[in-house]
Amino acid sequence: MNMLLYCPSTGKVREEPVRVPQGDEVVWIRMQDPKPEEVKQVLGTEFDCHPLLVEDAVMLNQRPKMDKYKNNFFLTFFAVTKSLKPVEIGIVIGENYVITVCKEELTVLDHLYRDCKEIEGRMSHPGVMLHALLDHCVDDYTDIVDHIESRVEKMERGIYKNPYMKIAQEVFQLKRTLHKLRRTIIEERAILGTISHQSFPYTKQEDDVYFIDIFDHISRVVDSLDIFRESLTGLLELQMSMKSDRMNEIMKTLTLFSSIFLPLTFIVGLYGMNFKFMPEFEWHYGYVYVLLLLIVVGGSTWIYFKKKRWF
Repeated sequence: MNMLLYCPSTGKVREEPVRVPQGDEVVWIRMQDPKPEEVKQVLGTEFDCHPLLVEDAVMLNQRPKMDKYKNNFFLTFFAVTKSLKPVEIGIVIGENYVITVCKEELTVLDHLYRDCKEIEGRMSHPGVMLHALLDHCVDDYTDIVDHIESRVEKMERGIYKNPYMKIAQEVFQLKRTLHKLRRTIIEERAILGTISHQSFPYTKQEDDVYFIDIFDHISRVVDSLDIFRESLTGLLELQMSMKSDRMNEIMKTLTLFSSIFLPLTFIVGLYGMNFKFMPEFEWHYGYVYVLLLLIVVGGSTWIYFKKKRWF
């Protein structure tokens, strides 16, 4: 296990084995899917962290939070994968170090690791590194919001084309996912508000404006999630309404045809009776008369409905 070390005197970043940094050094220790023994060794033994902090870092089953200890802070923040799965990141920040603990491989940490090695000044201060990490996570939230928006629009277009398409299960699953994401992101917004509006010991005063910017971004994400939840509810209502309208149109068409054929059925049934004495049976052109009568009655009914704009 290695760490990134920034030396202010040279302005360069290099990899070294894990150790406690000296007074003028800034380090980032990235622990990816570590064993409990490794976490306890680095945090408990090397950096003398509080036992509760070590326990939280080992378990990683917390909701977003920020705990203050004597020599450091412990933050829990979440990155969201493309499958909308939140992945917890434990962040330990001290005077000259940042330690991240994560049980899965995340592209957001890969990008930050590369930036720290390539971009000058990215590791100049722990507060700068914390901002970069949280900013990368929130930027991914924005990409997730765009992805969800595309899914919702796709379902809307599908319903307009075919009101009978089966989307209820997908909508309910997406609503549950959005509910979990919203609850997590709201708690993260509270953490960002604490960092940006209160005196956070491991950031500089000029860094506050950058954390406020992240706070604004995550607030817009929360607003978007609220809109999507309402849109999904409206989507099911729209589908039910369109189904009802389609059913009404079908019933209307069937009713009109039934109304047209009802008098014709009466006429045919009248002359289908088996009485012995019926004058019309003796008519030479009786069949033609009845046929013309059927055409006139049916056509008149059709014209009447057409003028009423019933179809």
